[in-house]
Amino acid sequence: MDRIDRHILKLLQQDGRLTTAEIAEQVGLSPSPCARRLKRLESEQVIIGYQANLDRQKLNLGMTVFVNVRLSHHQEDVIGEFEQAVLEMREVISCHIVSGAHDYLLEVVSQDLVNYEQFIRKLQTLPMVKDINTNLAIRSVKTHSPLPFGE
Repeated sequence: MDRIDRHILKLLQQDGRLTTAEIAEQVGLSPSPCARRLKRLESEQVIIGYQANLDRQKLNLGMTVFVNVRLSHHQEDVIGEFEQAVLEMREVISCHIVSGAHDYLLEVVSQDLVNYEQFIRKLQTLPMVKDINTNLAIRSVKTHSPLPFGE
């Protein structure tokens, strides 16, 4: 990956709706070589998709909660069952295996505390869940930031 590829990626992180022609102009290429670079970055899965960032408040999902989960067992089948259950929970928008006192960190969105309680009840019914710890986000300071890769 060279300087032009990195510039293309930075531009797309800032605005994923840029056309190939607009990107080409900003990186100093003609549209055809720029399109080839984009296709290569996509085929190499450096670019893994394009998406819109949505306003959670306007979609009535203004509550963000970070949930630490500890499992009772760490056998491969138990971990697989838990992860499959999480993949099916629409409220969970990100899930990370973490080190420390807990095994997973979930980012959950909800309309309100009533809906969040319904989610927690669903999570508590999973037999491998030993412990749940909740942190309510009061306000977001930084979201949807570009990845900080080399210049």
